[in-house]
Amino acid sequence: MNSKILSLSLAVGSGLLFASHALAQGAAAKLEFPAPSPGCTIKQRVGLTDVEVTYSRPSAKGREIFGGVVPFDKVWRTGANQATKVVFSTDVKLNGTNVSAGTYALMTIPAKDEWTIIINKPAEQGGPFKYDEKNDVVRFKAKPVKVARALETFTIEFNDIHEDSSLINLSWDKTEVPIKLEVVFVEKLLAQIESVMASDAKDKPYFQAAAFYLNHGQDLKKAKEWIEIALKERDAYYMVFVKAQILNKLGDKEGAIAASKHSTELAEKANDGAYVRLNAEFMSKLK
Repeated sequence: MNSKILSLSLAVGSGLLFASHALAQGAAAKLEFPAPSPGCTIKQRVGLTDVEVTYSRPSAKGREIFGGVVPFDKVWRTGANQATKVVFSTDVKLNGTNVSAGTYALMTIPAKDEWTIIINKPAEQGGPFKYDEKNDVVRFKAKPVKVARALETFTIEFNDIHEDSSLINLSWDKTEVPIKLEVVFVEKLLAQIESVMASDAKDKPYFQAAAFYLNHGQDLKKAKEWIEIALKERDAYYMVFVKAQILNKLGDKEGAIAASKHSTELAEKANDGAYVRLNAEFMSKLK
C-alpha cells in the first residue's frame, strides 16, 4: 500500500476511534441514576391555608433507624440531602405554638420519649451541619408513637383533615410523630361572605353562606333569608335539610319538621338513602 494512503487511513481510523470514545463518554455523562433518597413535594389545603412540604425520602434498607442512622439527641434535617422545607400561606399553630406565614426549614431532634420540632430560617439548608440555633423561629415538643408495622421509607403526610386542623405525621420504621396543625379561617371567610353579599355581584353563594352561618354559630336570621333565596332557585333536598336545621335553631320546631319532611320526600325521589336517614334522625330528636 502507498505510504501516503496508509498514513491517511491510520489518521482517519484514529479520528473515528477518538470520536467514538468521546461520544461514549458524553453518553455516560448524561446517564441519570435513581437517587438513593428521592425528593418529594406534597401540598395540602387545610381550611383556607395552603401547606407545602418538600423533602427527601431515605429508606431503612435493613438498618436501625432511630438511635442508629438517625442518632438520638442530635439535630436531624428530617429527611435526607437538604433540610426539609415547609411553606405556610397563612399564620398557623403547630402543637399550639404560633408560626407566621412563610417558608421555613423543618428540623427535629429525635429522642426516645420526646422529640423537639424546630422551625428555622433560612428555608434552603444543606442539613444540620449548617444549622444555627440562633435562627430558630420556634421550638416545641411532640410525642413519638410506636406503630406495629415498620415503614420502609421516611414519609411526611397529612391525616385527619378538618376545615380548621390537620395532623402532619412524620413516619419511619416503627415510629410516628404527629404534629397538630391548626388554622384560623372563620373570621377571614366571614369578611369575604359579608363583602360579596353586600355587593352587586350576580350568582351570590346563598346556600353556601347560609350553611356556613349555620355551622359556625353566626346570624341565623341572615342564614334563613339566604337559604330561602337559594331554594327559590333550586328546591334541592340537601338545601331543604339545611333550612330545617336553621329553623330548629331559631326555635321554629314546627317549621323545622315540615322542612325535614319535604327534604325526605325529595331525597326519596332522588334515591338518596343517606339524606333519608339524616332526616329521620333529625326528626326523631325533635319529637
